[in-house]
Amino acid sequence: MAAQLARFDQSAVRSASGAFGAVAAAGVDADVFQDDGRLVAVWGKVRFGDAELAAVAERHGAAHALAQGYESEGSGVLATLSGAFAVAVLSGRGGEALLATDRIGTRPMCYSIVGDKLVFASTLDAIDAFPGSADGISRQAIYDYVYFHMVPAPRTVRPRRRRLLPGSLLAWRGGEPQPHPYWEMRFVEDERRPLPELKEAFLSALREGVREAARDGAVGTFLSGGTDSSTVAGLLGQVTGKPARTYSIGFEAQGYDEMGYARIAARHFGTRHHEYYVTPADIVTAVPKIAEVYDQPFGNSSVVPTYFCAKLAREDGIDTLLGGDGGDELFGGNERYAKQRLYSLYSDLPRALRKGLIEPLAFLPPEIGIAGKVQRYIRNASMPMPARYENYNLLERLGPGNVFTPEFLASVDGTQPPRMQAEAYDGAHASSLINRMLAFDLRFTLADNDLPKVARACELAGLTARFPMLDDPVVAFSATLPPKLKLKGARLRYFFKEALRGFLPEEIITKTKHGFGLPIGPWLQSHPPLRRLALDSLADLKKRGIVRSEFIDELTSKHVATHAGYYGTMVWVLMMLEQWLQRRNVMV
Repeated sequence: MAAQLARFDQSAVRSASGAFGAVAAAGVDADVFQDDGRLVAVWGKVRFGDAELAAVAERHGAAHALAQGYESEGSGVLATLSGAFAVAVLSGRGGEALLATDRIGTRPMCYSIVGDKLVFASTLDAIDAFPGSADGISRQAIYDYVYFHMVPAPRTVRPRRRRLLPGSLLAWRGGEPQPHPYWEMRFVEDERRPLPELKEAFLSALREGVREAARDGAVGTFLSGGTDSSTVAGLLGQVTGKPARTYSIGFEAQGYDEMGYARIAARHFGTRHHEYYVTPADIVTAVPKIAEVYDQPFGNSSVVPTYFCAKLAREDGIDTLLGGDGGDELFGGNERYAKQRLYSLYSDLPRALRKGLIEPLAFLPPEIGIAGKVQRYIRNASMPMPARYENYNLLERLGPGNVFTPEFLASVDGTQPPRMQAEAYDGAHASSLINRMLAFDLRFTLADNDLPKVARACELAGLTARFPMLDDPVVAFSATLPPKLKLKGARLRYFFKEALRGFLPEEIITKTKHGFGLPIGPWLQSHPPLRRLALDSLADLKKRGIVRSEFIDELTSKHVATHAGYYGTMVWVLMMLEQWLQRRNVMV
């Protein structure tokens, strides 16, 4: 299924069977069941909460069990599933189809309507193989990409193709697609349990998540030296009873290299540790490959070190690499959570007090020194959420009119990204600020960004990624953890760190979060081949009428030289857009 597609009509079962069968024969993580007039395909690792279906899956496979569950419960069977999966059920007799992806959106599912046919696949590129499915490029999606540095679901870069949101399904009946959620994160914010009981439940869920992820094949884990990857590395050694095989990436660039922390974790847990230092020359060779493997533009530069880390593991014989992704979004680990709480101390004050007393006094001249800092704080704190969340968004800071050509801007709606964000934030089933931010990030930061980053980088390296932090029991535990234990004052992921104190090295518990950030800005200045790749890509992008030539000239000649780290991100985003368009040979 990972590289195949199926169409649904009266001959769907016959035509789709060969496609899915080829996937299973190729060794992809897939299972297929077919009988008279029905085809069921499962991609990924799915578990059944229903005991009878679990027994069928044990004897005959997950696809057979899903077929039986769908026969009796219809789409309700999805409520019994857990794990990382995408599924398809085709019923020629009833003229129906069901597509679904897992609760967190780990396994993608894309679809398109071609004539009266439903065409679906795990990638947008696979849909191209279906006759008559040719599609152009969405200008709105290009705008969204520059705003988000990826194209958020349910839209895609192709105008007539969509991607299922996490925890959602598509029902196809009578030739009409009906997408809707079958699961949503619902936070319980008033549950009270003793801390020792919480700690025991948390560690048990986390340990089982790692055990499930490491169930088969040669398994290793990313190790950045942060709390998440270090926790996974330590637990991997516990559940397997042998030293974990760990893989880390470093950079010869001041302020970016975190290899020291990875080594602390490796020594602490006695892992079989492997390291690789990414160079600017590596980036030059990797960029075309990365642009090729993604089915739509993707602008997160940390995909480069992720790829080289996965490549290092594959060369060491690893089949499956575990990522620590999800810990921040479940337990409150991002710096912006503390910053937004600080702003909320002001925004939660009565409006009459803010507007009638504080602001008239605060905005008296001069706007410098401490007074200037107070005024900037008030301006930021007065913005509503989630607009305040995007206060440092590059496109918002630079101004769309300064970045894009007037002709391009006239063809898109610049209000759509903020509207999409507001819908996600306002739709969160939570009342606390921290949980609403977590729900927001589970979609935009995790499902649309970090998971595709790791999964596609591993695919490019020839192995599979799994995410034990996102195992369903861990997610369920997070939903019931009191908000004040996720963010206690300005202390990020308070409970997570306290629960792992004594297990993790103290240096890692107290370290500042960093991750696999790429020093793209500094290296653009110091490495001529990388700079040439970027300049050539942006010169070609100029010809497309998307981005103003003047902006590209200023970006490459002045902005990167003065603020390499900040503006280097925009160079990367635009370079990867052009690289992706070139490899698809498409016009915008």
